[in-house]
Amino acid sequence: MSDRRTGARWAVPLVTAAAVSYAGNAAFGAAVATGAIDNGRIRWVHHALYVMTASLTTAGIAACAVERRTAGFALLSALVPLAALPYAGGQLRRHATVAGSAAPSYVTALVLAWRSR
Repeated sequence: MSDRRTGARWAVPLVTAAAVSYAGNAAFGAAVATGAIDNGRIRWVHHALYVMTASLTTAGIAACAVERRTAGFALLSALVPLAALPYAGGQLRRHATVAGSAAPSYVTALVLAWRSR
């Protein structure tokens, strides 16, 4: 029988990576929205960060499920805004609202993951 303390631990690093990826994507999006960055020729960067965030979030949920960590439930709720985001369109207010609604999920997941470490 595998114990959390003796087996491979992937949940905390993956939850942390997902939260960092989300924060980086949000920071990039905010920089584009304020005009600090012109993403006319590098629009793919924001899309690549989105794909990386969604992938890391999914991997974090899977690792939390395997290790039976409650942080996975918090990350699970981040999937709803992530899934809705491509359909929110490019309008700044709507896009930022949908994207920002995932922030509490990532913060809660980080706290739960690091607390149970």
